[in-house]
Amino acid sequence: MTSVFEELVARGLIHGFSEGLPGHLETGMVTAYVGFDPTGDSLHVGHLYPLLGLARLQRAGHRPVALVGGGTGMIGDPSGKTRERQLLTREQVEHNVAQIRGQLEKFLDFDGPNAALLIDNHDWLGSLGLIDFLRDTGKHFTINYMLAKDSVTRRLEQEDGLSVTEFSYMLLQAYDFLVLSDRVGCSLQLGGSDQWGNITAGLELIRKTRGRAAHGAVFPLVTTASGTKFGKTESGAVWLDPRRTSPFRFQQFWLNTDDRDVEKYLKGFTFLPLPEIEEIVAAHAADPGARLAQRRLADEMTRVVHGEKGLASATAATEVFFGGVPPHQLGAEELLDVFAEVPSTELPAARFEGAGMPVVDLLVEAGIATSKGEGRRLIAGGGIYLNGERVESPERPVVTGDAIGRKVVLLRKGKKMHHLVRVG
Repeated sequence: MTSVFEELVARGLIHGFSEGLPGHLETGMVTAYVGFDPTGDSLHVGHLYPLLGLARLQRAGHRPVALVGGGTGMIGDPSGKTRERQLLTREQVEHNVAQIRGQLEKFLDFDGPNAALLIDNHDWLGSLGLIDFLRDTGKHFTINYMLAKDSVTRRLEQEDGLSVTEFSYMLLQAYDFLVLSDRVGCSLQLGGSDQWGNITAGLELIRKTRGRAAHGAVFPLVTTASGTKFGKTESGAVWLDPRRTSPFRFQQFWLNTDDRDVEKYLKGFTFLPLPEIEEIVAAHAADPGARLAQRRLADEMTRVVHGEKGLASATAATEVFFGGVPPHQLGAEELLDVFAEVPSTELPAARFEGAGMPVVDLLVEAGIATSKGEGRRLIAGGGIYLNGERVESPERPVVTGDAIGRKVVLLRKGKKMHHLVRVG
């Protein structure tokens, strides 16, 4: 049987690791942790490699610890950053921690013999005395050691430099590892490759103060073949919170995966067995236009993050967008989200009251037709749809009852040209 470490390597998920880690994972149940920085109220797809890494370890019989940085989040990690973060208040951090906790519970099992633990480092950092910290932790690190870390040297090269506040982050994270080692027997820290300097600082602190070995492993930072930053779209980051990125837009993000990236993403982000992924990739290569690999990737990821209900919602929205099902199956807010990027026109609700307005007039006002004559020709040719239904007569009235949720009327010209009428 393939070991969990070999599985992670085969999926391309190991960028670097400490000496002896593969053997350590074979000694029994290992407690491993990942830290999540609560600088926002939602995790995003960039957090998925470490988060899913914890989930993979748990499925292999190990115990995961999700450490929410309620304490370190008030400082800010300089790793991978070009400038200092704006400091958050304790109230902001507490709100973000509460939101992130709910997202973590979708991936980790908090029951059973290897139940996941959810811990906030504010529990110990919030009352940590400066003098004690400098005596017990700071004395084990030289400035030379800290300056040699890539996360520090890159920031020192920037015009704004690095504040003492952020410079201390490495020591705080090392102290976190030590506390978790003492309290819950944690012997492994995982993170992105930009965290290697912080992780190895923790290994050093545990070795020097407790005389025992600890381990670390880092995942590669996800990149795209086209050179764009993974997890970024024209509208911003792709969040795990459905209020910030709807299941529809989440699914669309994965559907738009480049052919050159789809195999890597199937291996790294899904729990599909590797032999099955090979079959999917082979089928995709035989018919790239069908985008079978992207469809499977999108469905798997939407299901993992948003559940079966979220996947069903996203799939229904996609079918409405491409004209497969009538838009009445979605609510007004969902329609506004699905068609947020198509052209739109806002008209007062009074225009649709009583006898309403002829659809041909609406086509002109929406800019779909340049004149009533063109509108009539489009309708006669069967090319105009109102809320998914073909319009048969140019005099067909558009009334208040046509507005879905009394807010939205969806027009379509041909197969792909949509126009949203917002009823105000």
